Order: sequence, then structure tokens, then C-alpha cells
Amino acid sequence: MSLDALRPAVQGAGAKRALAAALAGLERDPDGEKAQRLLDEAWRAPRAHVVGVTGPPGVGKSSLCAALVAAWRADGKTVGVIAVDPSSKTSGGALLGDRVRIVHDSSDEGSFVRSMAARDRLGGLADQTLAAMVVMRALFDRVLIETVGVGQSETDVAGVADTVVFCVQPGSGDSLQFMKAGIVEIPHLIVVTKADLGAAAERARADVAGALSLATAGDWPLRTLAVSSRNRAGIEALMAALEDHRAHLAGEGRLVVARHRQSEGWVHEALRERFGTRGLARLAALGLDAALPAGAQPFERLRELTAVLETPR
Repeated sequence: MSLDALRPAVQGAGAKRALAAALAGLERDPDGEKAQRLLDEAWRAPRAHVVGVTGPPGVGKSSLCAALVAAWRADGKTVGVIAVDPSSKTSGGALLGDRVRIVHDSSDEGSFVRSMAARDRLGGLADQTLAAMVVMRALFDRVLIETVGVGQSETDVAGVADTVVFCVQPGSGDSLQFMKAGIVEIPHLIVVTKADLGAAAERARADVAGALSLATAGDWPLRTLAVSSRNRAGIEALMAALEDHRAHLAGEGRLVVARHRQSEGWVHEALRERFGTRGLARLAALGLDAALPAGAQPFERLRELTAVLETPR
């Protein structure tokens, strides 16, 4: 399967099934020749701004994602969504099916939603989120990733998204709890949801903004916004903030650097999961490591290092 064969899926030709089949193939056999060829091709042709939306369960992530999809589509942007759901303990499949809550017009050829099961991962993402993101990033104008509800260690979204939006619910105590947990170190924008609650939402926004007055995400000053998915209040401001961060990344090569660091982290994590710390130690003993040369593709680098570790010595 090539990117050219999948592009009609976002050009109004009714080929969503082709993209769904390709993503299913990546999940079934991520290391297969077809999957790797597609990933290599997609990696060379990034197009989308990738936005990750994360936060505790019940904070309103899906409603916010639906509002973002609608706003982007109204602006003429094509949108791909990866909705990571809790898993069924029986089947291992996605339990909630966030596509039901996010997609409001299934006939819209300019939007596509893929639900993925988190299974036993603790980082808020599914095993194949990265692969799906890379393919969808090459096909759409915007890619939106919604994580499962996060806890103190669930920050994987920072490794796949260009811009991370962290959601806080008014009156829940989330703001202080998650600042203490350290999760606040990963977002670029903090959104207080359910702004239609009025004073409670504004109080939560002011509390978070005050606590973060000196915080930055690299050289980007963190922003706090109040948004209501119900009446669309604040959606335009959020869209503008997302565009501001996209423009910020485009300046001075920041996006290239950020994605390279992400890629290097992906390679290291994949090697650790496959071969454990002993595998990484063995690489070091051979004079190798998981470093990614400038401009190199992580999937190709992972194949090279995997071949080294799988070779009997």
C-alpha cells in the first residue's frame, strides 16, 4: 500500500476504507515489509500539524475534540483523529469507541477517525499510535490525538504530538493535583473545559494561570484558556493559540528539532521494550546506541539496530 493509494481518502473519493485497512494492517504486522515501506514513505512526507489532547477522565476531551474537528473542517482543513480508548479486559479491544462521540458526520470525506485500544500501556496511548500518526500526518492537514484519561505517569502524548493540550475541569482540584504530578511539564496549552459554568471556570482558569505564570514549555510561554464545547465559547481563541504554536514551531527550525528528539526517543523506547535494558547495554558494549543521526528515519534505524541485536554472537 502506498501513500498515493491512500490519498483519495482525504480528497473526497470515498476511500476511507482503504485507509482503515492500511491502519489495520499496521496494527496486525507492524514489522512486515508492507508496513515498513508505508511508514518509510509517510515519514518522508509530513504534512499535518499534530495536536494531542490529554487530561483526566471525564474532563470533556472528546467533546473538545469534536469541537476542534468541526472548527477545522469549517476552515477547510482535512482532519485525521486517533482516539485512544480504554481496553476491554475480555477482548483487548477499544471499550468506549470515541469515534461515536467525536465524529458528527460520518459521510464527511474530509475527516477520518481511528479508535485504538490502549491495552496494557500506561502512557495514555496505544502501541501503534505512532505508526498511525505517521501515516495520517502525511495525508491530512491536521491530526488530532485524544489519549485515555491520564494519571501521574501517563505522558506519552508528548512523544507523538507537535502541540499538547492539557484539559482541566472546573472545581475538580485537577489543576493543583496535576501540577504536583509533573504532568504540567508536557503541555503547550492548558484548557479549562466547561467554561459555560461561568464563575467556577473562570476561577479555575485564573488559578492555573497564576500557578503557571513563570512556567514555559521550552521557549514557548504556557497559555491557559477557558473553553466550552457546548456553546463553542473560547473555541476561536483555542484555534488561534494552536495556530500560534504551529507558527512558533515553524520558526528557527524548532519543529525539525522537536520531531527529531521525539524520533530518537521512540527508537530508544522500542529497543528497550523489545530487548530490555540488557539489549541496550549490549549495544553500548558493541560501541552503538539508540542515537538517531540528523535526518535519519526512526523506523529504518530501529530495523538496523534490531538486526544487530538479533544476530547471534
